[in-house]
Amino acid sequence: MKYVNVESVEAGELLGKTIYSGNGTVLLSAGVQLTVFMVNTLKRIGVTMLYIQDEAYKDVDTEDILDEATKKAVINEMSVTLESIRSGKDWSPKKVAISIDKLLNDVLNGRELLVQLTDIRTKDNAQYVHAMNVCLLSSVIGLNLGLNYVQLKDLAVGALLHDIGKVGEPPGSGSAANSSLHHTWRGFELIKSKREFNLLVAHTALQHHEHVDGTGLPRGIKGKDIHLFARIVSAANTYDNLINGLSGRSMLPHEACEEMMAMSGTKLDRDILIEFNRSVSVYPNGTAVRLSTKETGVIVRQHRGLPGRPVIRVARGSTRYDLDVIEVDLAQHTTVFIEAVLM
Repeated sequence: MKYVNVESVEAGELLGKTIYSGNGTVLLSAGVQLTVFMVNTLKRIGVTMLYIQDEAYKDVDTEDILDEATKKAVINEMSVTLESIRSGKDWSPKKVAISIDKLLNDVLNGRELLVQLTDIRTKDNAQYVHAMNVCLLSSVIGLNLGLNYVQLKDLAVGALLHDIGKVGEPPGSGSAANSSLHHTWRGFELIKSKREFNLLVAHTALQHHEHVDGTGLPRGIKGKDIHLFARIVSAANTYDNLINGLSGRSMLPHEACEEMMAMSGTKLDRDILIEFNRSVSVYPNGTAVRLSTKETGVIVRQHRGLPGRPVIRVARGSTRYDLDVIEVDLAQHTTVFIEAVLM
């Protein structure tokens, strides 16, 4: 599969990865042959990137930590939960916890994989995919930090529900420091009202916009006064916002990682950033790149612990009749670098 910009997709190509609607149902299944109408519809509903099947890269796996059933369950539960809150109805902590157990099971089984946040977003599902991604990345960071299962579950629930206070948020309240209207306070109160959850879950939602230098919201606390879970969620939330344009322009993963390193010691915790950089795929599988050798190719495999040095498949030769397809492992070819991502 290849990971491409929707603007470059042509009618007749096959979708490589399933697209989900806001309630977790399938919008378009992997393998469907795309029509002009489908491509235009994808653009209209906000899709910018997607996976396309390609014979030359049919063996390239996206290496997702979460399987499709888990994604569907988590997105659906977030949809149900937020809609219940929006309409003033009760919501079920037990069902949220069940979806978290499924997610953590996948995380534990895929602990050797790097996180690749390449799920296809639409205007309809963006809020739920964001919550799922922050939860996934936070859980992987927590696992790498040595948290036990009980701690991981509290962290994962807090990460999944970190923006729950935005549901029904009054206009303009998002920037109101030290205000009970700020969405972190609202999230804290909503989660705290559910006795089934550890109070740490509520504090994770409350503190995830705090900065380690004390310039964050809503209370301006700093350093280790911010709970570990909130510092983890802050990093995961920042990354997902950066790569999906929620903090301004959309950045490529490697650009977002560089941007976050500039926040080390000010907005984000240095120790958390070290584990973050060990956990996330800087160049997701299927991404087309240009190397410092001026050759172009596609990312086909990752190295755990070396996210910036993947394996790239390139074609060498002067004509199509003498092409030699090889794989360049940047972990071995230490003088070769990725010069640009081709979208």
